[in-house]
Amino acid sequence: MDGTIEEDGLTQRTEDEGRRFAKRMYLPRVFGLGLGAVCIGGALYQQGVHPAVWVALLLNALVWPHIAYPLARRNGNPYRAELRNLMIDSVSGGVWIAVLGFNLVPSAVLVSMLAMDKVSVGGLRFLARCLAAQAAAIVVVAAALAASAGFEVRLTSSVFIVIASLPLLIVYPIMVGLTANQLASRVRRQNVTLAALSSMDGLTGLLNRMHWEKAVTGEFERCRSRGHQSAVMMIDIDHFKSINDTHGHPAGDAVIRCVAKLLRNTLRTHDVPARYGGEEFGVVLPGTEAEGAKAIAERLRHRIESTVLEPKLGIHATISLGIAIFDAAEADHAAWIARADRALYQAKAGGRNFTVISDAAQRQKSR
Repeated sequence: MDGTIEEDGLTQRTEDEGRRFAKRMYLPRVFGLGLGAVCIGGALYQQGVHPAVWVALLLNALVWPHIAYPLARRNGNPYRAELRNLMIDSVSGGVWIAVLGFNLVPSAVLVSMLAMDKVSVGGLRFLARCLAAQAAAIVVVAAALAASAGFEVRLTSSVFIVIASLPLLIVYPIMVGLTANQLASRVRRQNVTLAALSSMDGLTGLLNRMHWEKAVTGEFERCRSRGHQSAVMMIDIDHFKSINDTHGHPAGDAVIRCVAKLLRNTLRTHDVPARYGGEEFGVVLPGTEAEGAKAIAERLRHRIESTVLEPKLGIHATISLGIAIFDAAEADHAAWIARADRALYQAKAGGRNFTVISDAAQRQKSR
């Protein structure tokens, strides 16, 4: 099974997810059934039951958890197999409630503790199924015991029985809570990872255009509110189409990746580079005036010009750069980017491999 589908209102997961689910339920089952045996054993002790009943309790508490786990892991659908195991837990709880003669405190504790993990795993619909199976087990076992004159209703719970029920009542909810917390932490980590991946360009590992424009928007608002200078720099790889046409798109991708790496290694830690689209890149240079932006651009231009961008094919390339310094008169961040883009195209139209600052008086040509 490659994906996740909906079946009978419950989610049928991939095999790996099912195995992780079975593993996640293993320790809570071990602790829950062990503590449940103490709860049940307190009432059985006062009833003076046959030794065979004690054997059955020990098998249920100490052996079943170690059978249930491999049964689920080795099943072709581990998730659904583990759901069956959970339903068997509820059925066994129903059996013991009938054997106890509905002794009030242990019966109430068993029902509530068994319901807790069913809700956390499968919601109300799964809980309803398990409660139905539990009720059926209670009716069948009570009827069988009544037929053999071995059934007696014992609603009263002594202090001893109450004390025996406390460990399950206190410890098991903590176990379920810890399991839920671990799962929630894992989900949060996955969400953080997904959020990071959604903001990144898959080829270069830089920010993608949408998230970079958010960074430009934020810097635009900071410049406007605080009155400091910043720059936006647009970069384009010169004659990139000829690289693709001559060497193929894999070589072109390698060149783009190398330029992105050089960007990261050359820029300052607080600068924000991104792949704007195709062979074009954008950089936010916070707190940078014209001369500082020009120095960064020229350092980057020289470094790329002197680097073999695709060693196997010996590909060299140059870049053209356009810079726009923040202007409070502009309407928004889009105008700021557009001005840097116009400066970039001036650099390309003027012969490529140099830097243009949007103010004509600050234009810089460097070969």
